[in-house]
Amino acid sequence: MTKRVGCLGIDTSCYTTSAAVAVGGKIAAFQRKLLPVPAGERGLRQSEAVFAHIKQLPELIETAVREAGSLPECVCVSSSPRDGEDSYMPVFLTGLAFAISAAAAAGIPLYRTTHQRGHIRAAMIGTGIDRDKPFLAVHLSGGTTDVLLRHPDGSVETLGTSLDLHAGQLVDRIGVRMGLPFPSGRYLEETARRCREAPKALLKVSMEGGDCHLSGCETALISLMDRGLSGEEAALEVYSVLCRTVLRMLVSAKEKTGIRRCLIAGGVASSLLLREMISERNKKRALGLEICFGEPKYSSDNAAGVALLGEEMHSCADRA
Repeated sequence: MTKRVGCLGIDTSCYTTSAAVAVGGKIAAFQRKLLPVPAGERGLRQSEAVFAHIKQLPELIETAVREAGSLPECVCVSSSPRDGEDSYMPVFLTGLAFAISAAAAAGIPLYRTTHQRGHIRAAMIGTGIDRDKPFLAVHLSGGTTDVLLRHPDGSVETLGTSLDLHAGQLVDRIGVRMGLPFPSGRYLEETARRCREAPKALLKVSMEGGDCHLSGCETALISLMDRGLSGEEAALEVYSVLCRTVLRMLVSAKEKTGIRRCLIAGGVASSLLLREMISERNKKRALGLEICFGEPKYSSDNAAGVALLGEEMHSCADRA
């Protein structure tokens, strides 16, 4: 392997260690591994997650580069959760340290992006969305419930967010309370699909302008479960309230911007049940939103979008 092509992408989130290689605008290699979370826990402390990334990342990088069949000509890393000087988490310093070291040792350029931008770029794969035109993006994860305006230059502008609990936190907290593994998304969805009744909209959508509140949903649902609501019904109500909340936030964003095209990304958005609910309600209520979803494997935390962004930044630098 002597020819250097493409970009090595690295992402070290609160949930997943991942590495990917993009070559010619396509993903040539893609490796990821969940952080090990003990049963009954709702995640790891930052120090524990950093240690887990240090253990997992070398093998993932080595495997991704070998799988790609070529040495990368640049490295890109998600060095912070989102845009903004106040966006910081220690876990992302792990990936940054590996990326700086790898780029320096190989004598190749290093580019930085955010975890959120990486999510959006990964979700664009296979959708046909034109990255040279603005569109609305929804990022649903354990740390974000954001509706964003994605500009042609790749920058994002927040139009709406959760003012307390995030979508992934609601899913995981209810899931762990029901005895499901963490992260709970896949297991909570399986539970919800076993419910033989339609959702009753027992949880009310709470909005403040274009922002939402989800903490009250957790409190209300726990109370309902204590009074006899079945696990299957409770799980279905989680996805019901997330569906209705996301659409309310998107309608608000559409009214602000006049943009109808929407891309829904993030780990929570990998739920096929949530996708079905959102698509059906958008059509039934004639909301006028043009909604598309990323491939499920590129919706959960991953380095694929980071690698693609790095290759694009490198291409622009070459032309400058």
